[in-house]
Amino acid sequence: MQSISPLRRAALHGFAAALLGFGLVASAFAAGVRIEDAWIRWLPAGLPAGGYGKVVNDTGKEVRIVGASSPDYGEVMLHRSVNQNGVMKMIHVDAIPVAAHGSMAFAPGGYHIMLMQPKAGVEPGAKVPVTLKLADGESLTAEFEVRKPTASGPATDKGGDMGGMKGMQH
Repeated sequence: MQSISPLRRAALHGFAAALLGFGLVASAFAAGVRIEDAWIRWLPAGLPAGGYGKVVNDTGKEVRIVGASSPDYGEVMLHRSVNQNGVMKMIHVDAIPVAAHGSMAFAPGGYHIMLMQPKAGVEPGAKVPVTLKLADGESLTAEFEVRKPTASGPATDKGGDMGGMKGMQH
């Protein structure tokens, strides 16, 4: 039996990894669920940040987001801002439905991804991968652009009122 040279073996491994990566990407596209306009409102001094964006479900069935993670944050959770007796509070949520052929927005003042314990290098201008976990076992990863504390949307670094969340409590 003929042995394979180390160079050829490395090339074959690289080709196999590329095919596997393409399969994973193709699978995510075939699933018909995607994240658009993904961004993070960065806060200084290691304070928790909020992740926002639009999840689009082009499939014929509801999907449920049941978790999130990022290698650039120590802890990532799904939250929702709610008004309780005139006071805005953040509550942890176990699942967020996205209707068939519909969408849902992670937005200031509503559902958001709470990103805690940032690792070195997370600062405005950086891109951070965030993975959403779906109830069916699939996952969806997108690059979230890290924006300044005054950002109010995916394409602006201008000041904002943080979604009108005065007196926010956790």
